[in-house]
Amino acid sequence: MTLRWMGVLVSLPLLVAAAFAVGKGGEAGAGKPAPEISGSTWINSAPLRIADLKGKVILVEFWTLACYNCRNVEPYVKAWHAKFAAKGLVVVGVHTPETERERDLKTVKDYVAERGIRYPVVVDEGYATWERYGNHYWPALYLIDKKGIVRLVQIGEGGYEQTEARIAELMAAGG
Repeated sequence: MTLRWMGVLVSLPLLVAAAFAVGKGGEAGAGKPAPEISGSTWINSAPLRIADLKGKVILVEFWTLACYNCRNVEPYVKAWHAKFAAKGLVVVGVHTPETERERDLKTVKDYVAERGIRYPVVVDEGYATWERYGNHYWPALYLIDKKGIVRLVQIGEGGYEQTEARIAELMAAGG
């Protein structure tokens, strides 16, 4: 097999995945209005709506309890909540289950309590919020400005210093 064909075979799955991701949504890309958040069960809060949170900076975190990468991001999200909540940051965890165990409401509530998660968590059992955001990954962070516009999308682990700097910048910015 020639080197050129090997390159095509290696690149093909990446190109297909990229085309699939672009074609599946991306409604909440940076610079676009943030879609609404919904779910039948809210933990640590009454139901929240993006429309009611105008004037506040919002961090939407898509996660699921058995996701190793989500567990690695969790301490940063909790720290940002602790540092910025009194200044107006609203963190909303969107628990979108991947497995049957993660669909069990008691398991999710126990996890939130055991891990000391204090910010609101909505259970997105039907993937309605996930689909509205055009999300494809756990973990994923969507940082929304005071006007309701998505200003940062962080997929996966990393970028913590940049994310915190962007939170601080948006918190300091006028309405």
